[in-house]
Amino acid sequence: MNSRVLVDKFGRKVDYVRISVTDRCDFRCVYCMAEEMTFLPRQQILTLEELYRIGKAFVDLGVRKIRLTGGEPLIRRDVLTLVKHLGSLNDLQHLVLTTNGSQLPVMAKPLHEYGVRRINVSLDSLDPEKFRQLTRTGDLKRVLAGIDAASEQGFDSIKINTVILKGRNDDEILPLVEYARERHLDITFIEEMPLGAISEHGRKECFMPSAEVRKIIEQRYPLQTRIENSGGPARYYGFADSRSKVGFISPHSHNFCGDCNRVRVTAEGRLLLCLGNEHSVDLRSVVRSTDDDEILKQAIIKAMDLKPERHYFDLEDEPQIVRFMNMTGG
Repeated sequence: MNSRVLVDKFGRKVDYVRISVTDRCDFRCVYCMAEEMTFLPRQQILTLEELYRIGKAFVDLGVRKIRLTGGEPLIRRDVLTLVKHLGSLNDLQHLVLTTNGSQLPVMAKPLHEYGVRRINVSLDSLDPEKFRQLTRTGDLKRVLAGIDAASEQGFDSIKINTVILKGRNDDEILPLVEYARERHLDITFIEEMPLGAISEHGRKECFMPSAEVRKIIEQRYPLQTRIENSGGPARYYGFADSRSKVGFISPHSHNFCGDCNRVRVTAEGRLLLCLGNEHSVDLRSVVRSTDDDEILKQAIIKAMDLKPERHYFDLEDEPQIVRFMNMTGG
């Protein structure tokens, strides 16, 4: 076991990495990407073997939580091979997944067998037509079937991730909370993040702060503050009459950078030190130029000095980050 740990220049320990396995997706969610997307050429995408090498290097450096993301990670061919190999790493405590749910009807069982214990499923509407409008291509019935399939496998946690857009799906806040409560799921409401230039809607006009979402929920369900740390940016609240939790991720209205413990690896191998900045290191060039994993680890250690103190999101200006969320890793 390697005793080294990753610490940035602000003294924050990095023990969580989000790894994007693909920039491709079978949905085209309006806040995530443009309707007509140009995806990366295959040769620019890390192979599954390269993704595993990078994941293992992080674990050797003290990372205890890996989240697989995309795009949609489960449409990557043979992705279960990567899941199985990462799941076998002794020092990795949490292998988790973010998905749109479309592939869960057939993949929930092997994901659980290979070591995934927690799943986040993106779900922004319970209305089939509205769901189709927000995802452009998504089939709500299949996603709901996927959530049910995952529930049958006994994952430690299944959490719904919801982006609320004012005037689009803000009337579904309470129905989504009720859906989660009925199934003993957790739900997190996420403020839209200004990544990539979009034309489908105005981000300022559609912005729904977490405080407004919480106020709507508390009209029916009083929320109780919970103390435990999720290991991520969400602030969680509980109910007196349910074991479900409600979380809020508020990159605009409640900056969560002070105790940031995570970094991201994009599908093309860029180590992003912050969601809202372009500070990055090219790990693809490292893994393709040497078989020496010690060199890879040194590159990761050195990159920690680039991690900024915080991000700056401004609804008034054009997005400073031109990459879309599917390029970043959701």
